[in-house]
Amino acid sequence: MKKTLFVILGVITTVSLFAQAGLQPAATINLIRTEPITVGQLRTEVSRIESQPQQMQAFLAQLTQEMGRSPTTAESQRRLRTHVLDIMINERLVIQAAERDRVNLTDNELNQQIQQYRAAVAQQLGRQPTDAEFSQVIMNESGLNMNDFRDQLRKQMLVQKYLMHRKGELINSVQQPSEADILAQFNLSRSELVRPETVRCSVIQVSYGADAASRTAARALTDRLFQEIGSNPSRFDEVAARSAAPNSGYQAGDFGFVPRNREAFSSLGQEFMNVVFGLQQGQVSRIIEGLQGFQIVKVTENYAHRVLELDDILQPGRRGTVREHIGQMLFAQRQQAILAQATQELITELRTGNPFQIFESNLNW
Repeated sequence: MKKTLFVILGVITTVSLFAQAGLQPAATINLIRTEPITVGQLRTEVSRIESQPQQMQAFLAQLTQEMGRSPTTAESQRRLRTHVLDIMINERLVIQAAERDRVNLTDNELNQQIQQYRAAVAQQLGRQPTDAEFSQVIMNESGLNMNDFRDQLRKQMLVQKYLMHRKGELINSVQQPSEADILAQFNLSRSELVRPETVRCSVIQVSYGADAASRTAARALTDRLFQEIGSNPSRFDEVAARSAAPNSGYQAGDFGFVPRNREAFSSLGQEFMNVVFGLQQGQVSRIIEGLQGFQIVKVTENYAHRVLELDDILQPGRRGTVREHIGQMLFAQRQQAILAQATQELITELRTGNPFQIFESNLNW
């Protein structure tokens, strides 16, 4: 009994010490008032970033470039902690400065931004997401539950609003690229501006399962559909339209644009690509045996391999010429550069006088 009591007391002591360690300051901010960033808050944010593969890959790639070699595990962990802490310090400095200068974010502004995110999810799903579905998307993309996401979004939007308040004139000074700028970039990258041979097609597919009986039944239905179509493109459209009927047994629709490149060969298979690129506009294919079903294809558009000029459409089926694409790209690059400059200027100004303190000894865990 006494031994058990000592074990329980030991566990309680360990938990208590761990909790106390989490409450220790990793840093304190003191622009308009003293505000701690606790070790627990830092650990939570570091763990969240570690759970996001894309963010970690970007961080490690940047660290490797800075060091000129691959960092050790200990080095990457230490640098990640200091990197995240720097971000948290900058955010707290801006938020305190916004409070000092009476720059606020309203609930309406926050809700409008969340509704924009929700609309984007609805567009992907083809319908409005439920609250549970939307929360799951947020969790998958940010690693945050809905309440934490709202808090983090509020902070980010306030930071952006204050940045515009202080540096709006600089940010708005970005100029559209001139025709000479666009032409210079076009000449620099024209060897890359090549549109591969491309087709657009409609596909009728009869899917099958893993068993032989399913495959045999799917082949029999495909044979009947193929005999009905023959080589008549209009009959193909009639058969494709019937796929929407209940229990039709097959699917059909516009397959989109297929470029003749390695990626398409890898994902669609050599047989599919060879058959499709052997057809002219309006022609119907033979039966193709795919990985998950039998297919009959009709090519609706053909595009030859072409080295693009400035006024050519960059991609079939999409708006925008090469000229417009280059102009938008150059403008976005300039915006990013000015935004980075404005952000750095603001952070430098707010850090002047060292209105914060970092507790290095508390960053070891």
